[in-house]
Amino acid sequence: MFSLRLGHALREACFAGEAYGVSRFQRDLLAGVTVGIIAIPLAMALAIASGVAPQYGLYTAIIGGFVIALTGGSRFSISGPTAAFVVILYPIAQRYGLAGLLLATILSGLMLIAMACARLGRFIEYIPESVTLGFTGGIAIVIATLQLNDFFGLSLDTMPEHYVDKVRLLFSSIGKFDVATVSVALVTLGALLLWPKLKTVIPPHLPAVAIASVLAVFLTSVGYELDTVGSRFSYLMSDGSTAMGIPPYLPDFAWPWQQPGPGGEPLALSWPMLVSLLPAAFAIAMLGAIESLLCAVVLDGMSGKRHSANSELLGQGLGNIIAPFFGGITATAAIARSAANFKAGAQSPVAAMIHSLVVLLGLVALAPLLAYLPMAAMAALLIIVAWNMSEAPKSLHLVRHAPRSDIAVFLTCLTLTVFFDMVIAITAGVLLACILFVNEMASMTRVTDISDNKKMLDVALPDRWAVLKINGPLFFAAADRTFGEISGRMTSLDGIILYMDGVTLLDAGGVAAMNKLVAYCAVEGKQLVIADLQFQPLKTLARAKVEPIPGVTSFYPTLSEAIHHFS
Repeated sequence: MFSLRLGHALREACFAGEAYGVSRFQRDLLAGVTVGIIAIPLAMALAIASGVAPQYGLYTAIIGGFVIALTGGSRFSISGPTAAFVVILYPIAQRYGLAGLLLATILSGLMLIAMACARLGRFIEYIPESVTLGFTGGIAIVIATLQLNDFFGLSLDTMPEHYVDKVRLLFSSIGKFDVATVSVALVTLGALLLWPKLKTVIPPHLPAVAIASVLAVFLTSVGYELDTVGSRFSYLMSDGSTAMGIPPYLPDFAWPWQQPGPGGEPLALSWPMLVSLLPAAFAIAMLGAIESLLCAVVLDGMSGKRHSANSELLGQGLGNIIAPFFGGITATAAIARSAANFKAGAQSPVAAMIHSLVVLLGLVALAPLLAYLPMAAMAALLIIVAWNMSEAPKSLHLVRHAPRSDIAVFLTCLTLTVFFDMVIAITAGVLLACILFVNEMASMTRVTDISDNKKMLDVALPDRWAVLKINGPLFFAAADRTFGEISGRMTSLDGIILYMDGVTLLDAGGVAAMNKLVAYCAVEGKQLVIADLQFQPLKTLARAKVEPIPGVTSFYPTLSEAIHHFS
């Protein structure tokens, strides 16, 4: 998990242990073809939702997916555009155009490589589930909201920046819905929901978009106007003319800043502009790290294999640096596609590379047909994607059965993601989770008077003496309260024996609080006896150079020795 090797997953799957032969390649081929077919409409829909033309989603799956599989650390992950990034990428595309989005992706790739070199992969595991469910649920709500425009055929050219304003505009325009568009969207939605009941090997979104496209062609032939990929998007041909839909060409190398900016003109590359993109790039890098490593953990549970977290971050970083030079937007591991890859029989990252080649073949061979995809069908597809990524059943279970602290963290992350920003949501959620965890840990530290416990004390104590047992960690959040309580009990005593066998942790705050108690004992002429220290507290006291004070403090290795000495 802590290693950093380029192409770790490919090396482990193909060149270590079981030999990689024809049989395993055949299974990789079948899995790659299956997931590649699944990825084509999804990559297009996610690119459109991110504010760019659909071909850029295909370029992402082709270039980013191949490079990450080649260089990453998870053998079954399928990388490409994902729904989680929509809420981050859409505002970038609106403000900076495609060029700014590609530059932000490159910056995020550099950050991911820095995280890999710093061996930060394991720290992603420390993000609580309540935080993950909160921000993914919030992202799902925003994605579903953004699809209502195309779902109902409202023809809103621009959407407000803030979520509340988006909802207000959508509801004020809902009465202007287009009957034909809604019909196509509902048919797509119905197919997506009903097709799995047939229990076929064909994934539901393929027949759903096919049925929707046929219906759209029929409705167009009888006089209805429907927005499709071909009617909304166009490209320049080699002779300078404009063609509808997406270009049936291989992605070309181009400097990212020379791609169209917000006004259609190339961006003027400058240091201030790069600085302005850093917050967005950081958000992309953080979400990419979380999504890719969560996906790898899920696949580990399904397969019994182990991924290399830092190598996966390295691969994700390289993919997000290279892909933008070929028009690819942000890529990360997609849990649904990766799970489908494993279930289809994938053996190694070769399956993910084949998936990228299948998407490339689809781009070249099917571009004219893909132009007939109705935008309403794409919107319905993304609504289902949003529902699946929200993990609503798991979130509902958390709200019903989890401790109140986890519920508070979940609701905080969800609300902040919807109304503000995902980075703010994750930061606030993690901080809140840490504070609540510290509070719970501090509340576990208790002081118990065991002076009358005959099982632990085999001799009588002197008058005005007591034995107090401390259970729990003595760290900054618990130590002042604990030693303050002990100080209060000492007002009517001449001495106390502190039985510290149950103290597993003592930090600098604990040492400072203990020194306050020692100072109080020295002033009041009382004795403090400390017995049975565990290794970590003993080591901490030694490093702090805490020593016995004659007539005030003394230390004993066991409670029995301390009691017999003062009895």
